[in-house]
Amino acid sequence: MITLDDVLAARERVRGSVYLSPCPHSVMLSKLTGQHVYLKLENLQMTGSFKERGALNRIALLTADEASRGVVAASAGNHAQGVAYHATARGIRSIIVMPLPTPLVKVTATRNFGAEVVLFGANYDEACEEATRICKAEGMTFIHPFDDPIVMAGQGTIGLELLEQVPLLEAVVVPIGGGGLIGGIACAVKESRPEIKVIGVQTSRLPSMAMAVREGHPVTLDPGTTIADGIAVRRAGDSTFPVVEKYVDEIVTVEEDEIASAILVLLEREKTLAEGAGATALAALLQHKTSLVGAHTAVLVCGGNIDVTLLSRIIERGLVQDGRLIRLRIHLLDKPGALADLTRLIASHRANIVDTLYNRAYYGVNLGNTVIDITMETRGREQVDELLAVLSSEGYMHSRVL
Repeated sequence: MITLDDVLAARERVRGSVYLSPCPHSVMLSKLTGQHVYLKLENLQMTGSFKERGALNRIALLTADEASRGVVAASAGNHAQGVAYHATARGIRSIIVMPLPTPLVKVTATRNFGAEVVLFGANYDEACEEATRICKAEGMTFIHPFDDPIVMAGQGTIGLELLEQVPLLEAVVVPIGGGGLIGGIACAVKESRPEIKVIGVQTSRLPSMAMAVREGHPVTLDPGTTIADGIAVRRAGDSTFPVVEKYVDEIVTVEEDEIASAILVLLEREKTLAEGAGATALAALLQHKTSLVGAHTAVLVCGGNIDVTLLSRIIERGLVQDGRLIRLRIHLLDKPGALADLTRLIASHRANIVDTLYNRAYYGVNLGNTVIDITMETRGREQVDELLAVLSSEGYMHSRVL
C-alpha cells in the first residue's frame, strides 16, 4: 500500500521534469454530461501520456549500479515512451519489449526517444514474459507499467495537482488498465479529501479491475481486442488491487462505439486529441454511466498517442452515426438526363456528393432501370430526413439510407 507521503515525495522527484498539465473547465462538455467538467490534459505531456510520471519516479530511485546496467520495460506504447524518454535523458540504456500489434506511431516514437525496441508476442502478457527474460539475462532493472508502488506513487502526483487546480473538486473519473493511475490518484485524493468520489472506467472488452473487485482478488481474463489499447490489461495488479479496493468508490465500463464517440467529441468540440484509453473516462460521463449528478468533476484525458489510420476510421464512423455522412440507394430510370436531374435535386438541398456507384444487375433492378448508391455529406439527421421526403415526393420511391 502506498501512502500520501509516497506521492508527495514523488512530486518532488518529478518536479521540473514533467509538465504541469492544465485542467480547464469545459462549458460544452458540462452541458452534454450534466456535470461541471474539468479536463486534466495529460495528453499534453512530452511523450503524450501520463505514464512518464511513474516511469521517472522509478528511474530517479535507481542506484548508480542499477543505472549503469540499464532498464527494461514491457508496454503497448505509452509506458515505453515514458521510460525511453527519461532514461535517455539521464544517459541510461533502455530496452522496451512491445507486443507485435502495437500501433506503428508508438513503436516509432519509442525508438525516437532512444530506446532499443523489441517486438514480441501477441499481447502485453507475452511481451512482459520476454521483458522479464531479457532483464534476468542482461542483469537490468525491470520497470513495471503499473504493478509497482513507486510507479503508482508517480502517477498519484496528478491527484495532488487536481486538488490545487480544481478547488471545488467533488469527483475524479479515471481510466483503468492495471490500476496504477487510479491507485495513485485515489490515494492522493482520498488521503487529502476523503469526501471526493473516485470513479474508474474500463472497456467492457477487458474489465479486469472490475472483475477483481467483484471476486475479491485479481483474476486473469481471456484475451480481447479494443481501441483502448493503453488499458488492455487482462489482470489487475497485485499491488494496485488493494489500493483500488480501499479508495475507489465505483467502477463502470464503456463500449467500443462509446469510446470512439468520446474521441470524436474531444476532437471536434474541445480541439483535443485523445487515444482510446484517454477518452474512456469522458465516454462514461457522456453515456451517463456513473452515479454522479451535477458534480464538479475532473476527467482524465490520460493519453493522446493514437494511430492516424484508426483516427480516420473513427472520424468517418462518427460522421455516419451523426448522419453527416450518409449513403443512399436510389432506383431511377436508366436514360440520359436521369442522373443530372437527381444530382440537381440533391444540390438544391445543399447536400454534397462525394461518391457514386451504379449497378444494373443486382438488388432486383428492373430492365431499363438502374440503382445508384450515393455517398454524401449533410448537416445531420434533420437534413437527411428532409432529403428523403423530397426524393419520395419526386417519384424516387425506393430511396433509402444504407
